[in-house]
Amino acid sequence: MEAAKRKRNSTDYDDDEYDTSKPPPAAPPSSSVANGGIDLSLLEALEKSQQNPVEALDIKTVKKLVLAFERRLKENIAARLKYPDQPEKFADSEVELHEEIEKLKILAGGPEFYPEIVNLGTIASITSLLNHENTDIAVDVVGLLQDLTDEDVLEDNDEPAQVLVDALIENNALELLVQLLGKMSDSDPDESAAIYSILATVENFIEVKPSVAELVCERTKLIKWLLTKIKVREFDGNKQYASEILAILLQSSSVNQKKLGQLNGVDALLQAVAMYKSKDPKTPDEEEMVENLFDALCCLLMPLENKERFVKAEGVELMIIIMNQKKMCYGSAIRALDFAMTNYPPACERFVDVMGLKTAFPAFMGKLPLSKKNKKRYKEELEERLVSLVASLFGGILRGSRRDRLLSKFVENECEKIDRLMELYMRYSNRVKLEAERFDQLELDDLEMDEDEKYNRKLEAGLYTLQLIAVILGHLWTSEHPRIRARIDLLLKQQKLTKQDVKDILQEYHDNIGDLEGPEEKERGQSKIQRFISAL
Repeated sequence: MEAAKRKRNSTDYDDDEYDTSKPPPAAPPSSSVANGGIDLSLLEALEKSQQNPVEALDIKTVKKLVLAFERRLKENIAARLKYPDQPEKFADSEVELHEEIEKLKILAGGPEFYPEIVNLGTIASITSLLNHENTDIAVDVVGLLQDLTDEDVLEDNDEPAQVLVDALIENNALELLVQLLGKMSDSDPDESAAIYSILATVENFIEVKPSVAELVCERTKLIKWLLTKIKVREFDGNKQYASEILAILLQSSSVNQKKLGQLNGVDALLQAVAMYKSKDPKTPDEEEMVENLFDALCCLLMPLENKERFVKAEGVELMIIIMNQKKMCYGSAIRALDFAMTNYPPACERFVDVMGLKTAFPAFMGKLPLSKKNKKRYKEELEERLVSLVASLFGGILRGSRRDRLLSKFVENECEKIDRLMELYMRYSNRVKLEAERFDQLELDDLEMDEDEKYNRKLEAGLYTLQLIAVILGHLWTSEHPRIRARIDLLLKQQKLTKQDVKDILQEYHDNIGDLEGPEEKERGQSKIQRFISAL
């Protein structure tokens, strides 16, 4: 699952961004321009730039920059040791150190020199400044690291980038960045911008070296900071970025998913999304944040123990409330329920107990709230989620009064839910057939595809949803309910289909069940599908 990502500047976080009623502030004219003359300040800047031309970046320049930085750092350390209680005595050395750090940003123009910078041993000096007593210096270093690891700068320089990030990690950059994060406050505009830069730097590290996602959670308290931030009621840009980083950390790491679960992450995310149960986000950025929060929640619901925490924290109830409110989070709530109920019967049972069927089946029948997004794709995504949710309900509730209530939904109103199921079956079946015809055409044009690629392309065209519809039909048929069986028979005949067509889809599903959750789970899944095939 991809977390929403976009590049930002720290200026994205100005509060005025969200107030469209305010015109952009006009730049104050310089006195010379105001008087109709030439802007002398521009001439002055041009003169200075000609006196100090930017040097072409080569190995000699790199060494010169590093040496000058090390010299200023040494002078600053000496001045602070000599005059610890007299800031005025070391203030000048701090200004000079700041200037040298700024000059080091030129190195971002030559990522190919990163291994040389590492060999010169200057990474230890740079990272040590993240712990400098003057937080302005520490923030300067964050800006430098952000520039050096920016994905636009690195582009095709994967190897040099990895050398740099490895050296930074070895010199405790992750720990020092997160420690600095804990010292910053969003109430101060400069510190708020620094928080953004720290989060951007961590994200850059993960881009270069994905294993950093687990390292940063193992070695630092970043997760705790992020969870605290997303629970703040007021929206701001850094809360949005915190939600994005959280989703990135969780999207491909079961270790992080389990760790976050142990740190009350399920509860924290439920609190964060609960703020939007009866109201919509006000801006596109706030909307993106809510999507990030739901992305993180869905990732978090992958491990079994977190599904249990979700049920205990009344997550099922909250998602049903969100669905009933029919606000922007409607589709996200369905997605979260789908993740929670997949292979977890207690969530399915709770869903039935708290009147979830009454909420889900109108949606299954196509009565969906309108979305501002691409309506066709949004509707299809929800349909696919709802099919998956109904399949999970049948898989999780095998007997008793709850099973009876579920089956009765397919009998009421003259079996309209079976009619709907067959309507979806035909639509997805036709889409998969069209995709298969495309393969045949490609093969006629001598563009061969192997069987795995063909199967994956069919899955993208909707085969998985078609397979789940066939599984639901299997559950309905094996219920041996006479009205249900009669309706399925009638609808198959009307569409000039037979039970063999459904069996073929189930057989393909059976043959492709993976062993991701272990050989026992694979065998159990296959034997269930085999029962449906035999019954049909």
